[in-house]
Amino acid sequence: MNIQPLSGIWQFRQVGTNEWSPAKVPGCVHTNLMALGSIPDPFVADNEKRVKWVAEADWIYQHSFSCSSELLAEEKIFLVCDGLDTLASLVLNGHELGHTDNMFRRNEWEIKPLLNSAGENVLTITFASPVKFIAEKNAIREMPGPYHSMGGGPYIRKAPYQFGWDWGPQLPPIGIWKDIRLEGYSRGRIAEVHLRQQHDSHQVAIEVRVAVQRWVVAPLKISLHITTPAGEILDKETTILSEEDVMMKVPISNPQLWWPNGYGDHPLYQVEVLLKGSDSASEDLLDLRSYQIGLRTIELRQQEDEWGRSFVFVVNQIPILAKGSNWAPAESFPTRISDEYLEGLIRSAAETHQNMLRVWGGGFYEEERFFDLCDRYGILVWQEFIFSCSAYPLNDPEFLENVHVEAIQNIHRLRHRASLALWCGNNEMEWGWVDWNWDRSQLQDLKVAYDQFFHHTLPEWCQAADPDHSYWPSSPSSDTPFVDPNGQRQGDAHYWDVWHGGKPFTSYRQQYPRFMSEFGFQALPPLATIRTYADKADWNMTSYIMEQHQKNASGNSMMVRQMLDMFRLPKDFESLVYLSLVLQAEGIRYGVEHWRRHPDRVAGILYWQLNDCWPVASWSSLDYFGRWKALHYAARRFYAPIMLSIEDKPPEQAVFVSNDWLDPWEGNLKWSLEKLDGEILTSGEAPVRAAPQAATQLCKLNFSDHITDDNLRSLVFIAELWQTERLVSRQSKCFAPIKHLSLTDPAISVNLHSKDGELIAEMISHSLALLVEVSLQGSDVVFSDNYFNLPTGRKVQVSCPMPAGWTLSHAQKELHIRSIYDSY
Repeated sequence: MNIQPLSGIWQFRQVGTNEWSPAKVPGCVHTNLMALGSIPDPFVADNEKRVKWVAEADWIYQHSFSCSSELLAEEKIFLVCDGLDTLASLVLNGHELGHTDNMFRRNEWEIKPLLNSAGENVLTITFASPVKFIAEKNAIREMPGPYHSMGGGPYIRKAPYQFGWDWGPQLPPIGIWKDIRLEGYSRGRIAEVHLRQQHDSHQVAIEVRVAVQRWVVAPLKISLHITTPAGEILDKETTILSEEDVMMKVPISNPQLWWPNGYGDHPLYQVEVLLKGSDSASEDLLDLRSYQIGLRTIELRQQEDEWGRSFVFVVNQIPILAKGSNWAPAESFPTRISDEYLEGLIRSAAETHQNMLRVWGGGFYEEERFFDLCDRYGILVWQEFIFSCSAYPLNDPEFLENVHVEAIQNIHRLRHRASLALWCGNNEMEWGWVDWNWDRSQLQDLKVAYDQFFHHTLPEWCQAADPDHSYWPSSPSSDTPFVDPNGQRQGDAHYWDVWHGGKPFTSYRQQYPRFMSEFGFQALPPLATIRTYADKADWNMTSYIMEQHQKNASGNSMMVRQMLDMFRLPKDFESLVYLSLVLQAEGIRYGVEHWRRHPDRVAGILYWQLNDCWPVASWSSLDYFGRWKALHYAARRFYAPIMLSIEDKPPEQAVFVSNDWLDPWEGNLKWSLEKLDGEILTSGEAPVRAAPQAATQLCKLNFSDHITDDNLRSLVFIAELWQTERLVSRQSKCFAPIKHLSLTDPAISVNLHSKDGELIAEMISHSLALLVEVSLQGSDVVFSDNYFNLPTGRKVQVSCPMPAGWTLSHAQKELHIRSIYDSY
């Protein structure tokens, strides 16, 4: 085998022009034009509108290359394109190779007869405008779809969000978005590898099926190398004489099981499959495939129970409470995603006790590095096929065949992953058919095609290609076509009545889904992010630029309405940004804590959304730059394996502990009813024994003898969970809206010091300080805790890495602390 990369510096130009310019591959037209200074940054101000023309034009990429003698010595040479975005026509040395129309597919062409062995070769790829394509298709038959997206997106196999979403811009990229290379082979190559596992009691065997494409009749060998987490190497080899698939099985002694985050370790085994000639000399290597796997079983368990039918992910025979978020594409221009940035996002999810990400169906099938990280950090992946919020031409045989190749390629690519939990057909399409404002009388043929595809065709493809993972037709769904897709008795649910319906956060308590796979509330991004796209003159919630970076209709108005239900009118723009952040965190916390009090009924909680593709007001907990919003800090508390929560039904306060561990947990509960200045009216203490994988009510307290109309605005109930001398979890509850509380200046005192590269802030408040924000101006450090309540007289310590090059005195100057009191 011989691989020759073609990625690097190409040249490109707009069709109809003559001047070539350098282009980075992988890349896209937008990023290449930005590098040349030919267009402004689309993420700044309203530049999105100023670069609209880019996606409306056609573009040509060209590359000249010569082939090495080693490559030319191979019997067959293939041009391999891992991803072309999207409508591409390829010509090599004047010979047309073919056309592509699917950014999710890998394409290859056998090209050895077309190569110039003694000189340069010229590869030209012409990309047609996806915007013009979908407009022409949509003019013939209009497809229902998201109001914030360009019309016609369902006609093209391209990431839907790139045409615009209610958190994303209309910036559809064009170009070579994945690796491109030449691959040379002699005698044969590996066509397919299917890795499966057999678990029996405490024994595990890895079963490997290998399909070989061969063009000689001579014997070939398949070698299998498995490297354990400890570095032990297991080998097996067999000779193949025909075209038939080869099956090999390797028993694993003392198998180390892979567990989701919070349930155990995530050991990984490395598997190499080698195709060799009839002798085993290393120089006779014909092909090689490498895989990373974790030993585990997984199933989606659905069983009848008192509430309907369960929806529980079971790993290694242990039911898992899925805690996590929804993954949106991390960039409008995916080729700009760095390894460091991607790991930062996944690590941030893991650090907040998340064990599942739902890869939403409006983006793209994530790359190998994404799944590498999820494998390493113990993050399960709910993987959707790329269909979202629209009707699709699934009754078109040509479209269907295109999708068939796409689906099989990606199933084969991902089915071995330890992190893969589920295949899901689409996002919200079934819900759309049932409840959305679509003209169904004109769409009956597409509804029939939907049912056939997502309830019959696609699950059959999945079962044939990957029988080890469950399939789910849509999210949300009851699994019965067009019947109660957002029901509470079975399946998964999306609850949007708080955001889109304007209901109060308390309405979350009326919801008992079997699996909550989407719900959310918006916030502005941190001020440091707003600075990247808006000048100070635009720092107003209703300014033109601020509304250009709000893609949800009336989104800013909805934020302000809920904000004023909870908080006083902010004194300035910076305070408004702060209040939007804590408002989002408080709302999502309210829902999560409720569902965690019912783990036997609600087996999964995934908030919308983890991340952003550009700087914008959105539902994310991590902004475009990876900055932690208040919601992400709150997630570290409300997804903690041992979590205290309060179910407030005045005058009663019920205190619960949620225990995700597989063993009982013991500690102590301390509670007090206090005035805001710290005076204790009544208090108590009790030992705690929390049952495993359950929520336990610790007490129900009635304060009717202490609370009156005159003092309810000056009281707070505080509950704390302790284990020996360590505070494990704290909750507080006031008896009036925060805006009505009789708060006074908390006068928080801070003792700042450093130790072993950590900056440590010890804080104490002289009256109740709510939702305390700690920041270092000019640095994006992540603190051990943030946006927390600080009761009177209690010392709280938070820490963060000392920013590079900073001194303690500089940190003292840049340390900024604010609470609700400071916002008005």
